[in-house]
Amino acid sequence: MPPVFGKEDGEFRVKPRGPSSLPMNGPFFTERRNRGDPDMIVKTLPVEQAVGKKISHDLTLIDPETGFKGARFRRGHVIAEDDVPLLRRMGKTNIFFLELSPGELHEDEAALLLGERMKGAGLELRGPEEGKCTLVACRDGLLHFSDDDIDFINDDPDWLFTTRPNKTPVTKGMAAAAFRIGPLSMERSRVDRARNASPLSVLPWSPLPAALVTTGREIFEGTVRDAFLPKLIKKLDVYGAPFLGQTFCPDDRDSIIGAAAAWLEKGARIIICTGGMSVDADDLTPGAIEAMCDEVVFRRVPVIPGANLMLARRRNSFVLGVPASAVFFGRTSLDMVLDRLYAGIPPSGAEVRRWGKGGLCRNCVSCSYPGCAFSARS
Repeated sequence: MPPVFGKEDGEFRVKPRGPSSLPMNGPFFTERRNRGDPDMIVKTLPVEQAVGKKISHDLTLIDPETGFKGARFRRGHVIAEDDVPLLRRMGKTNIFFLELSPGELHEDEAALLLGERMKGAGLELRGPEEGKCTLVACRDGLLHFSDDDIDFINDDPDWLFTTRPNKTPVTKGMAAAAFRIGPLSMERSRVDRARNASPLSVLPWSPLPAALVTTGREIFEGTVRDAFLPKLIKKLDVYGAPFLGQTFCPDDRDSIIGAAAAWLEKGARIIICTGGMSVDADDLTPGAIEAMCDEVVFRRVPVIPGANLMLARRRNSFVLGVPASAVFFGRTSLDMVLDRLYAGIPPSGAEVRRWGKGGLCRNCVSCSYPGCAFSARS
């Protein structure tokens, strides 16, 4: 008997023909071809007739009163008579059962396979649950991946791969990425596309020793108290970086160069110079940094607060010129650059010039950095 098409495109009713791996009660059942794999058959049974059969995929319970949302019945669970009332309350009138064709994968297997291929150093794979897998950070560090490769995976409209912003800090136990497929199954060949994508990773913090050179005659002579040191110590603690010490200098080019060079001789890998970063006559810090370094990576950055941040390189060490905004604001461009330096991927001048999109801090009353758009610098 030829299929008789129903109201939905691709759905039809047929009479059972001979023995089946999934016997059906009653004269009719529904077959629907899966959009992820047109060769797979999705069969439907009323809940009451599904007793004794194994569930083909997780069934989700949403309970607004308790706030629970999750898999109430797992794939492989054999439906019992006692399950029927709860399934009804969950809104399940019918239950899907899958018959997979050769060369296709269940949604769970497809998600697991993608997860194994996209899991790099510093990440662990959890799931699947309700067809979803999660990549979780197993160490503190900087999340790192190729933007193009994530776009490549999502070019398949049935793949749903989402991440935290690229090159932003994550802590151990934090979800870094989650993904699933839309249909209940997918051809293995479509999953194999992920072979061409590079995995995500969490770059560990490198404990580079740091020192502080504080410039400004008013601080040098004790007229004004330095307020930046406590903030810097707190930032360095995140990276596990040792702090070697602080030197105070007047607004004098040679004094600044001498103080920074002395800390480099003592093993500092990052020198942070504060003060004198504007355009006044006494602002000599940028010239001192340029004179002592091999390369100026950038002189300013399109980020507010922190637009006058400067980064230069001297051999295998870095010298930062930090504007006064770092004292008065909790998060500035300095935080973005320190993240990159301590993760071992210093930003280039060309890269920071692209940071203007989203580079304006909202100055939230309750700061959520790095879980905000201000931290999201690819």
